[in-house]
Amino acid sequence: MNRLEHFFCSTSLWQRTTQRVLLPWLFSGARLGDHVLEIGAGYGAATGHLLKLAPRVTSLEYDPRLLQKLKAKHQCAELTALCGDAATLPFADQSFSSAVAILVLHHLKSRELQDRALAEVHRVLRPGGSFFACEINDSWIHRVAHYKSTFTPVTPGSAFARLTKVGFSKISVDFRRGGYRMSARRAVEETSKEQAVAASATA
Repeated sequence: MNRLEHFFCSTSLWQRTTQRVLLPWLFSGARLGDHVLEIGAGYGAATGHLLKLAPRVTSLEYDPRLLQKLKAKHQCAELTALCGDAATLPFADQSFSSAVAILVLHHLKSRELQDRALAEVHRVLRPGGSFFACEINDSWIHRVAHYKSTFTPVTPGSAFARLTKVGFSKISVDFRRGGYRMSARRAVEETSKEQAVAASATA
């Protein structure tokens, strides 16, 4: 992230917006289950609210400096925070009841890494587990805001095909000014074909 992103994501305004506006819209009343994976936790704008929605949260952050700030901000037994890469999740298969990625995918450097991350999320979700993601549109203002930062836009029109390819079902995409949300579910019972597709996507 660049300096502007670091500044904005660390503000109380972003935390309030995330907790009062973004997360209620992202989840729309869905149940997260007993163990949520938060991918790209950043400064922890969503972490505290996730701890109110689920008895256990595991937060993953790529930047070690942000991870230390996250740990200092949220010190409780219900939270596990560790450093890691979204494209190679350091967790066993079927570890989580749900996974959340807020403004994360566009920070991955290529479409291939994004697809690997989606496949990894599918792998670590339990059957019936849900994935929720929020992304921003590809616009000149977002490109300016990401000057000297990674910005690989995820087009909404590609979401269905890309999520289906790695094994997800019950996919939905909903729009809001400036961005959109995605939700998908790992099937409760997967066919051998679906399992083979998911396995090939992580290879």
